Amino acid sequence: MTVTTSAARPDPDRTTSTGTEAQPDTVVAVSGTDTASAIRDLAGLYAGRSWHSAPVDHDYWYKYVGVGDETMSIRRSQMHGTLRGDVAVEDEVVVQWIDSGRGVLDVGRDAVAMQVGVPVLVVTGQRFAFDYEDWDQRLVHLDRALVLDVAAEEHLVDGTLAFDRTTTPSAGAVRQWRGSVVGAVGALRAEGASSLAWHEAQRDVVRSLFGLYPVEAERRPVGWGDRRTARLRSAVEFLHEHAAEPVTVSDVARASAISVRALQESFQRSLGRTPMTYLRDVRLRHTRDDLVAADPGSTTVGEVATRWGFSHMGRFSNEYLRRFGEYPRHTLRR
Repeated sequence: MTVTTSAARPDPDRTTSTGTEAQPDTVVAVSGTDTASAIRDLAGLYAGRSWHSAPVDHDYWYKYVGVGDETMSIRRSQMHGTLRGDVAVEDEVVVQWIDSGRGVLDVGRDAVAMQVGVPVLVVTGQRFAFDYEDWDQRLVHLDRALVLDVAAEEHLVDGTLAFDRTTTPSAGAVRQWRGSVVGAVGALRAEGASSLAWHEAQRDVVRSLFGLYPVEAERRPVGWGDRRTARLRSAVEFLHEHAAEPVTVSDVARASAISVRALQESFQRSLGRTPMTYLRDVRLRHTRDDLVAADPGSTTVGEVATRWGFSHMGRFSNEYLRRFGEYPRHTLRR
């Protein structure tokens, strides 16, 4: 997503630890009092289509402001009026919640009525419809690469990004999330966007996100960084790098300088499955990632599944259902 940039606004009450003034970078700031300007200003931020806005009374207005940088930005969206349409999220993870008003996401079959104070997650690659009225909304935009990097602290990431969104976040997780966001704004204001404090605050926000909606990825086994797991790590990296290619267990063993038998035993002991089963799981995650990002009007499930090595559609569909709790055609149609 591309945002417009405007000059940061002075805040004379905020200084750095060295005594010099530090201001948060304003990545976007728009406001107005007519519907045409609202659609022009806001739709452009989200690759919006088919947007419509209307007043709820004679006093129509909107405001949208965000601070941060390309890695993470924290925003506030307000409108005294109504707004509906659809948007696309590209190369970002967006968490949003309303402090007042009404908001509905994925209008239609998968409609989600937003609850005041409860964060809702929108994953990169998705286009979704929305319908808002007279709202005060907060949003956090996180770069996909940042989220994957933080996920790699505890998971074996493979470039895909999915979350468990089947359970409503607990009150404690929401408090942790909002506290981390407030702390990040404080770090940005006090130390600036080039500071270590802001860098670490970004990572704290992502860790809090995983408390809201756990990332769906293989957890690192105990002792993963030890010398004794070096060849296993090499094998896992090989599988991730070559998941879209024809791979045999002998290829994996050769690439990691280990015998086939030792490779099989190492996978079973540390990851609880064979190397080829692990590869199938990696390919399933890539398939889901591609289906989420695909245009259902120009892509079929079969095309995506074949790309990742699944030739028997019935078997693939059942495996996909067991892994993700829905059929692949439903993922594609979202």
